[in-house]
Amino acid sequence: MIKYTLRRILGMIPMLFLISIVVFTLAKLMPGDSLSGEIDPTNTDPEYIEMMREKLGYNDPLPQQYFNWISNILQGDFGKSTRYKIPAEELILERLPNTIFLGLSSIIITYIMAFALGMYAGRKPYTLGDHLIAGYNYLGFAIPSFVAAVFSIYIFAFGLDWFPSNGSVNIELEKGTFDYFLSRVHHVILPALCLGMLSTASYTQFLRNDIIENSRKDFVRTARAKGTAESKIYNVHILRNSIIPLVTFLGFDLVSIVSGAIITETIFTYPGIGQLFLNSVTNRDYNVLMVLTLMFSFLVLVGNLVADLLYGIVDPRIRLD
Repeated sequence: MIKYTLRRILGMIPMLFLISIVVFTLAKLMPGDSLSGEIDPTNTDPEYIEMMREKLGYNDPLPQQYFNWISNILQGDFGKSTRYKIPAEELILERLPNTIFLGLSSIIITYIMAFALGMYAGRKPYTLGDHLIAGYNYLGFAIPSFVAAVFSIYIFAFGLDWFPSNGSVNIELEKGTFDYFLSRVHHVILPALCLGMLSTASYTQFLRNDIIENSRKDFVRTARAKGTAESKIYNVHILRNSIIPLVTFLGFDLVSIVSGAIITETIFTYPGIGQLFLNSVTNRDYNVLMVLTLMFSFLVLVGNLVADLLYGIVDPRIRLD
């Protein structure tokens, strides 16, 4: 498994190189440049704009601009945000804890509900409870996240006043106190529920179908013929084989922890990476945009690697040599 992991990590290097070219090219194909998001061309001397473009290297040939950009990335210099006037890495690190907190909260909600509903529906298929869970799954598949977010804000924030409708913490509280932590939890519950409960649908359906399929296999019949307790058959024999498909989702969940839900964070005005990404597009903050896109791509590769490694851990029949 160590050799396999090293080969996969080495294989990421040319892949990241190709991704960086695509990210840089797409950014250059967008209208304007980083200077366009920093100044007002209607109230600025055109000669000054041209001088700044020359100084910042925007008039250089594209291969030279790419080489300068990737060289700075490799040296740990991610550029400066033209919108916030601070280094891009400082801006990202400032928003990252909020997104990680939101992502972990939504994943915990997703897996707890998916295991509870999926195991019940799988053990008691075609019953009233299974049909109700199936109806919930259909709603989860059909309702877009932004629709669920808007209705959640309208009902639970404005109507019932149970949760705040925006922000990540009460700014009046002192950082580091217990009340500050409770405020962060209070602010994250509603967006985490929107993300977690909608994601539960696919997880529940996969688990239910696999439990039903595995319960009909020969090794389960053999275990029942030997007089093995039904609870042990489900918890040890069936469930362990049924969770293997969910491992694939776990690898990609690592990406969602950092990338967050762009639409959900924007609707809830939750200051995370997702909202920062959308703002960088609208404000033409290209340095932040390119770094975030490159980071998301890297996390997808890492998520695939983690999913493949977890396959070998969950299923001993799989050997990664």
